[in-house]
Amino acid sequence: MSIRKIVKYGEDSLRKPSKEVSKISKKIQTLVYDLLDTMYANNGVGLAAPQVGENLRVFVIDVATGNEKLNPMVFINPKIIKKSGACSSYEGCLSFPEAYTDVKRYSDVTVKALGLNGKAFIKEAKGGSLLARAIQHEFDHLDGVLFIDHCRNRFEADRILAEKGLDPVDGDRLVDEPQLDELLADIPSNPGETVVAEEKNVD
Repeated sequence: MSIRKIVKYGEDSLRKPSKEVSKISKKIQTLVYDLLDTMYANNGVGLAAPQVGENLRVFVIDVATGNEKLNPMVFINPKIIKKSGACSSYEGCLSFPEAYTDVKRYSDVTVKALGLNGKAFIKEAKGGSLLARAIQHEFDHLDGVLFIDHCRNRFEADRILAEKGLDPVDGDRLVDEPQLDELLADIPSNPGETVVAEEKNVD
């Protein structure tokens, strides 16, 4: 397979909603292997098809670290069917070289998708794990949403983007997340760490 050029922030394909895959054809199989090769070549945790200029609902993830065996996961036509809890996640993106900021994420997610073999599967990820955050990050790409759209501090995000020569956050694209805002209200933004909020009792 091959390593593809990664689309950078500011290019159109990152903001376009992606189309569902109608058939897992040879082209889709090649795309998946190219995504994996490109992700590994760039030391990424995940990569979505729009990041290589293909607006199709496909992404790959591998959260193996250190000496762990590679564990590539393929998600085709994914749907997040359950989400709960909240965490403050320090994230970057291969489409934003060396730019990182704190974002709001659900701590627990369940996703349903097709694998490369065409069979449906369900994957749970909990506790603000890297997998839980990566699933949400890559899923967003399929809807033209970027991690900076979930930033906890817009001014801090703008500062970091400016340092890297990137355009500022688009205020019109910020995602309204009142549930996450409430859960994270007592947790300060803490760059470099991922902190899970405790569920609050609702009377």
